Amino acid sequence: MEAAGAGGGGGRSIIHMEVGQPGTPAPAAAREAVARAMAAGPLGYTVSLGLPALRARIARLYRDWYGLDLDPGRVVVTAGSSAGFILAFASLFDRGERVAIGEPGYPSYRNILRALDLVPVGIGTGPEARFQPEPGDLGADLAGVLVASPANPTGTMLARPDLAALVGRAQELGVAVVSDEIYHGIQYGARAVSALEISDEVYVINSFSKYFSMTGWRVGWMVVPEAHVRRVERLVQNLFICAPHASQVAALAALDATEELEGNLAVYRANRALMLEGLPKAGFDRIAPPDGAFYVYADVSDMTGDSRELCAQILRQAGVAVTPGLDFDPRRGSGTLRFSYAGSTEDIAEGLRRLQAWAGR
Repeated sequence: MEAAGAGGGGGRSIIHMEVGQPGTPAPAAAREAVARAMAAGPLGYTVSLGLPALRARIARLYRDWYGLDLDPGRVVVTAGSSAGFILAFASLFDRGERVAIGEPGYPSYRNILRALDLVPVGIGTGPEARFQPEPGDLGADLAGVLVASPANPTGTMLARPDLAALVGRAQELGVAVVSDEIYHGIQYGARAVSALEISDEVYVINSFSKYFSMTGWRVGWMVVPEAHVRRVERLVQNLFICAPHASQVAALAALDATEELEGNLAVYRANRALMLEGLPKAGFDRIAPPDGAFYVYADVSDMTGDSRELCAQILRQAGVAVTPGLDFDPRRGSGTLRFSYAGSTEDIAEGLRRLQAWAGR
């Protein structure tokens, strides 16, 4: 992103396929709600678990999306999903315990675990399992496993039988399950399955950043077992006090902005179709078609053994910024790239045109 910004700052046109965030603003209703709240009076601390109205509305989302009757008392509003991971790991695990994460995977899982003196255990996944961990990957030496569906950087999802088998095996072994569901709502065929449809004894983490297009507002939520609510509440009180009040107001309004949000999803769907057609024409044909999110993960080991240098070359020669796979997979990421299609359809089409011209040269 820094290199792309430097190029753009020099007046050069850069197409951004490296940024893992929507190119759209927060829904209009969310922005308007914050303006009204600011005019009405000061926005101070809220109760640590979050505004009661927001927690109740999030619980209703689980009825609307998954058919679940969720107790709002189990919902914790967080300062983005990042705070949710800190709270989950601090609540569930003790220093030195081992927590499994799939590779490739979001790099902050690994880094937050290390910051808390926990031991991340990378599970190497491949295309045969759609880059998702399997029950046989779990062992009794683990304290926890983190599941992401849809996943970053691959966009692949676990079908209900596969997620159920993974959660079931973890619970047989006494391994805690943390389910990252921040890309729920962004799917292109079958809907994403929540771990809460399988078991109440899991931690689920979600965010307003992706489907709700509110990355910079830093607000998310988690759902925890009833017996863990007070434990998590004490952690929130001491680590964060509460999620930002203004962001909570915006989030409450965003939950009812369905028409605008589904319009954003239509753009992602069109962009995905362009990517799946256009990337192979540029030589990037070893990909797992994404079920959700807004990424394509490509195996480029036939092109390079240094994905960082390949990204630099593409940026210099094609004016397209993409992400090397090294952060997502420390062992195999030198041979992979991640392409984001969260921008405008016009930018995605232009980026593909540039990549194809670059490949032709």
